[in-house]
This record gives sequence, structure tokens and C-alpha cells, in this order.
Amino acid sequence: MKIVSLVPSITEALFDLGLTENEVIGRTKFCIHPQDKIKNVAVIGGTKNINIEKIKALKPDLILANKEENVKDQVEALMSDFKVTVTHVETIEDNYYLLKNLGKLFGKEEKAQLFNLKIYEILNQAKLESSVKAAYLIWKNPYMTIGSDTFIHHILSEIGFQNIFKDQTRYPQIEIKDLADADVIMLSSEPFPFKEKHIEELQVFYPNKKIMIVDGEAFSWYGTHIAKCENYFKELLAEIHLMQQS
Repeated sequence: MKIVSLVPSITEALFDLGLTENEVIGRTKFCIHPQDKIKNVAVIGGTKNINIEKIKALKPDLILANKEENVKDQVEALMSDFKVTVTHVETIEDNYYLLKNLGKLFGKEEKAQLFNLKIYEILNQAKLESSVKAAYLIWKNPYMTIGSDTFIHHILSEIGFQNIFKDQTRYPQIEIKDLADADVIMLSSEPFPFKEKHIEELQVFYPNKKIMIVDGEAFSWYGTHIAKCENYFKELLAEIHLMQQS
């Protein structure tokens, strides 16, 4: 089966499950894992601006898309010519079934189950002793955060953070003053590439708050990626624990 993946985390999952470059024949420019495999796969544009002609030329048997990451009109334009599966992953349970279904589809059920078990094991072990109020920022100019109907929110909640914007949905715009209730302000490494200078900018307004860069992939890449984040989550929670003690 020849597959085009329009979703970075699904591209990674396909290779993790054991598919090869002969099967995954098309990807977006944001599909960056695993590096040694994706370099041999044709690029068909970005997640929001796919090149439909390039995809047609590849003649895939299946296209894998995502409700949130891809543009509805572009995905629908492909449906008249190709079999397209549109995924939607919001919760940990959704992620479980994503892997289970991919495993079933490609005859990789056992590998898919091993990844699911590893993910649940990591999330069960990575727990804060007491809840910490967090603001998780994904964008600047304007500042944007995450509501309760996002995968990031569910990962945060799972490991013991309380999203101070849980009463909102999707990716709301906020002002600096809205961060006042947070114990920790997390600046994600993606989609906006927050850096140390951005910590300093916010520290002017909140000199006594913990403000930190966090690995956006660890919180937002569903599929198999969380299975590789065990050490990252341990280090992150150790840092938060130190903050609580000081």
C-alpha cells in the first residue's frame, strides 16, 4: 500500500510501526521524524498548503489527514480521487485508538499495542505530587494559549498541571495580564519558536513566576511520540518539584 501522510506525528508513527519508504511515499515539510527515513520521502507541501498535483502524481492508495492540522477544503479536494482517512485526536483515549487502528490497517497490531502500553506507563509515572496552575503559550503577537478541547491540555492534565484556561476552547488569544493566576508559564518550542529572550520579556511583568521553554513535540505530537518522552517528562517534573520547594 502506498501512503501519503499530511500529518507530522502520523508520519513518525507509521515508521515507528515498521512501515518503509516504499510504503510512505509522500509527506509534508513539517514531517521531520524519523530523520533517517523521511529524507527519502517526497515532500508535498505544508500541512496547511498541500500540493494537490504532486499528490496526484504519486498515485497513493491512501492519504492520512487530520481534522485540526489540515485544511478541510484541501482534504475534500483529494477525496474525489483518493481514499482519504481523516483522524481527530484530542484525548489520550483518542490516541490509543489512533495507534490501534493504524496497527490494524497495516498489520502491525503488536507494535501498536507495545507503543500504547509504553505511553500509558509513562503518563502513569509522570505525576506531580500536587497540582500546579499552568499557562501554556503556543504563539506570540498575539499571545495564544490552549483550551480544554486540545491534546496539549489533556497531556498537561494527565501529568498534574491545571490549565488556567481550561474554561476556554481551541486556541484563544490572551493578554499578558491574563497570566496572573499561573504558577508556571510554559513557552512551547512550537509552533512559535519561543526562545530565552521571550522568557525575559515576560519576566519583566512577572519577576517572581517560573517561566520556562517546554518541548512542544512532547505535548502536542500524538501517535507514538510520547513513548519517547519518558526522560523529558521526568526532568520537567523534577524542575517543577524544585520550584515548589523553593
